[in-house]
Amino acid sequence: MTVLDTSPAPADDTSPDGRPESPPTATGHPTSTPTTTAPREHPDCPDLHPAIRQRIPRPSAFFRRPPRPGTTLAVAIGTLISLAPNLLPRTPGAQAILTALLVLLGLAVAGVWRWVLGRRIDVDARFAAWRVPLAVLSVALIAVAAVRAGHWQNGLREAMGTPPIGPGYWVRWAVGATVVVAACLGAARGVGWVVRALGRVRAGAVGVAAALAVHLVIAPAVVDGRRAAYAAADAVIDPGVDAPLSSSRSGSAESAVPWATLGAQGRRFVAQAPAGPTTVYVGLGSAPDPAARVALAVRELERSGGFERAALVLAIPTGSGWIDSAASEGLARRFGSEVAVVGVQYSAAPSWVSFVFGRAEAIRVTRALMAAVERALADRPHRPKLFVYGQSLGATAGSAVFADDADQRRRTCAVLWAGPPGGAVHRGGATVLANSSDPVVRWSVPLLWRSPDLRGVRRDAPVPAWLPVVGFVQTTADLVGALDAPRGHGHRYGTDQGTALGDC
Repeated sequence: MTVLDTSPAPADDTSPDGRPESPPTATGHPTSTPTTTAPREHPDCPDLHPAIRQRIPRPSAFFRRPPRPGTTLAVAIGTLISLAPNLLPRTPGAQAILTALLVLLGLAVAGVWRWVLGRRIDVDARFAAWRVPLAVLSVALIAVAAVRAGHWQNGLREAMGTPPIGPGYWVRWAVGATVVVAACLGAARGVGWVVRALGRVRAGAVGVAAALAVHLVIAPAVVDGRRAAYAAADAVIDPGVDAPLSSSRSGSAESAVPWATLGAQGRRFVAQAPAGPTTVYVGLGSAPDPAARVALAVRELERSGGFERAALVLAIPTGSGWIDSAASEGLARRFGSEVAVVGVQYSAAPSWVSFVFGRAEAIRVTRALMAAVERALADRPHRPKLFVYGQSLGATAGSAVFADDADQRRRTCAVLWAGPPGGAVHRGGATVLANSSDPVVRWSVPLLWRSPDLRGVRRDAPVPAWLPVVGFVQTTADLVGALDAPRGHGHRYGTDQGTALGDC
């Protein structure tokens, strides 16, 4: 007889596919157990905590995803602009800094543009298909531009008699630009981390406090420090520069202008002047104010016999008080001993600082000197021919003395302007010396949208074609090395500053 087992069967806790089934809840429905994903193993970091390993991408991920289109365009455009033809030879370091700055500017613009468009469209998703082609095209264009830039640089160097560049130039350029960009991006990320850590309100308060500190404390301290540094440099007496023995020069034993008060540039100018001509110079320390310095210069001309010469040249210094010794040599060739040259210092700061911040003082002192000399000549029976010479800021200050071309012709026998900034000088009765490779002559804000006025410019090296914005950027970068070129190129001129001076 078969006995049937009527006891309840044990509950089956497995599902048909072998997975454990969740027990029923009070409502009779089984609960779902959430599935978990095992942390992704990282082949290079087996000992890290799983949560950290999961956040680290595999090395191949960096190569599977090219840069964003905006990033690629920013790097390519900035690099191509930096490699455009320029005016003067550059060191690899200078070229690297220019490239890095333009790339960083491009990245900033791309970031802002991505943020603006991101509110409407997903830029990265929309242009994802362009990532690889755009990256390949950018690399190719940069390579071609670098080759062309190398040829252009060597053309400039050949014209100026300097050694050519080789492949090592571009290696140093690429490494330098990469380092600068990486450092700046790292600093920007650090600032972002600080802002996120502090919160926007507190970060804004810190930024405002820092800005006030810079404006009220740091900037004035830096300005005062630089002024003190310029004054200290101007007061240093170079032991290799000897005081003149001739009584026809300022700083001599018979002079009313003590040697120590001439300033560093004034002492060099007087010491390097050729024998024969009268050379008068009054420094910042020679008298307490501009009016007194001008009066002292007139007295010194009278003492040294400068008003008895056949020609009197007002030489307008640059910002630091510098007057080119090549001009003195050229004037001696032009007039022999029958010339007196007089200059009055108005600043000890570098020329570009005086051009930006002290141009009014340069014009004021030059106008006072011109007026005082004209008064001194008015009642004299013997009146030497009056000439005016200025280079760079000296040309700007000298030209500003006259109302127009007619006034310049009426009050002088002739004038000569060498390397006038932006070419902005009165040309009536003037000889203008301007090298085609001189960025000072070409630079002006309208250069952004308008080609420079190159009237009368002498071509001393290959001249790049003007392009909007690009021409302005390249010329601005060349300003830094304008005085590093050989004489006769860039912002350096020769004895023709004297020999080319016209006549009545």
